Amino acid sequence: MKDYLPDIYQKSIYTIDYSKLLNRGIKCILYDLDNTIVSSKSSLPSEKAKDLFIGLKQKGFKIIIFTNSPGFRLKTFTSFLGVDGVASACKPFTRKLRKLLNRYNYKPSEVVIIGDQLMTDVKVGNKVGITTILVNPISPKEMIFTKFNRFLENRKIKELQNNNLFHRDKYYD
Repeated sequence: MKDYLPDIYQKSIYTIDYSKLLNRGIKCILYDLDNTIVSSKSSLPSEKAKDLFIGLKQKGFKIIIFTNSPGFRLKTFTSFLGVDGVASACKPFTRKLRKLLNRYNYKPSEVVIIGDQLMTDVKVGNKVGITTILVNPISPKEMIFTKFNRFLENRKIKELQNNNLFHRDKYYD
């Protein structure tokens, strides 16, 4: 059950207290792409997202989009936002995340992953021991595989709620 419990739960990427992350020693922020930064139907991020990423880079954070989406989709976003990216990450499997940590020479305690899914984003981060932040999905429209994950996620959330570990829309950091 602990694989699915986020360390932090916030409404969106815009409500996260990034100063607290900096004070905790976080140096690198991994973002999921679809339904975290943009809806799965969007072809470009908003100016608001671009401004957020510029500000975070100015604070000293390394920003990497870590997504299960294919490379051709990711490329547009990394170019527009001026950040690195890892496509086809195969979350919740840990191989690409461990490879990323080695490539950039980060300790797990220096990295946070932010995403909208317990079954992929939170689980992969918890398995590797990095800080996990769950945000609400941007859009109710999902890809078919994500719909299946949401079904499993809702069952897991009920289990966490029954154990008084997590409650949807009760945000914490």
